[in-house]
Amino acid sequence: MDFKVAVIKGDGIGPEVVDETIKVLSKIEERYNHKFNYQYVLAGGIAIDKTGNPLPEETLNVCRNSQAVLLGAVGGPKWDNPSAEVRPEQALLGLRGGLNLYCNLRPALLYAPLRNASPLKDSIIGDGIDISVVRELTGGIYFGERKLEKIDDEEIAYDTEKYSTSEVRRIAKIAFEIAMQRNKKVTSVDKANILESSRLWRRVVSEVAEDYKEVELNHLYIDNATMQLVKDPRQFDVIVTSNMFGDILSDEASMITGSIGMLPSASLGENSFGMYEPIHGSAPDIAGKGIANPLATILSAAMMLRYSFKLEEEAKVIENAVIKVLEEGYRTGDIMSEGMKITSTKQMGDLVVERI
Repeated sequence: MDFKVAVIKGDGIGPEVVDETIKVLSKIEERYNHKFNYQYVLAGGIAIDKTGNPLPEETLNVCRNSQAVLLGAVGGPKWDNPSAEVRPEQALLGLRGGLNLYCNLRPALLYAPLRNASPLKDSIIGDGIDISVVRELTGGIYFGERKLEKIDDEEIAYDTEKYSTSEVRRIAKIAFEIAMQRNKKVTSVDKANILESSRLWRRVVSEVAEDYKEVELNHLYIDNATMQLVKDPRQFDVIVTSNMFGDILSDEASMITGSIGMLPSASLGENSFGMYEPIHGSAPDIAGKGIANPLATILSAAMMLRYSFKLEEEAKVIENAVIKVLEEGYRTGDIMSEGMKITSTKQMGDLVVERI
């Protein structure tokens, strides 16, 4: 089968980890007789340098005409000025909005060979952590009306949290569908004791739950959820929440696994279209040194095969190859521990390929 993939290598370590991922996908092509047709485009800091625009129109058009987008990372200190009119991070918001990627899936999985990397006690970890965070991605305060104005001698700024019934319903449906394939439990996180938008959120999620009688639904306020995630992460299966709360919770969930360089993510839209990227940043301080961890990007490609191309077997083969490499004691510097074998970016990619 043939598939069209837009590839954005991005900044920092992005090109290095994407190159290793393409190598892994080449092995999948060979083994399963697939063909991935790649079209490489620019976004982020490198796009600013070359075009003056973090998200050129050509990039957006290529992405729209593809079946999926594979993204490395964007940003870096070279462009790190929050007050600048043009910033690399605008490419991410532009891609999410321009491609209508309204759902972000971020698994927080503690891999058994990396158990000691978690900052949590063994008594809290128990037999493992496996959480799927489902974050609404194109609504809420990040996309609401905002303004900075001056009245008399004082500056006033505001940002608007706004959600519609249809926005909440479609993200809730995805959360319940995922829960049906897992442990049939959904935790919806809001601030319904304060925010009107959260009261709407809670009501609509509860309505959607009526169509999924097998799934247990509970609600938590965001402040309690952040505490519970550290206190007892095993109580969670699928977490569904708004854009801003999801931004916070997904980062917290990733850190309790202790291996941010290991975790993939998917941003999904209509008709199985998705953008796939590691959750880590561009890490410009180690760019070009050959020591970056490519596994999060490789695992993001596995999510691409699963969600956009419906290639479940191929996705599992990649994931199992990664676990095998970890079980054999190979580590990049970010996940290195005593007694393990230090491995370069390229070597890690080769090791995964060899086990497919």
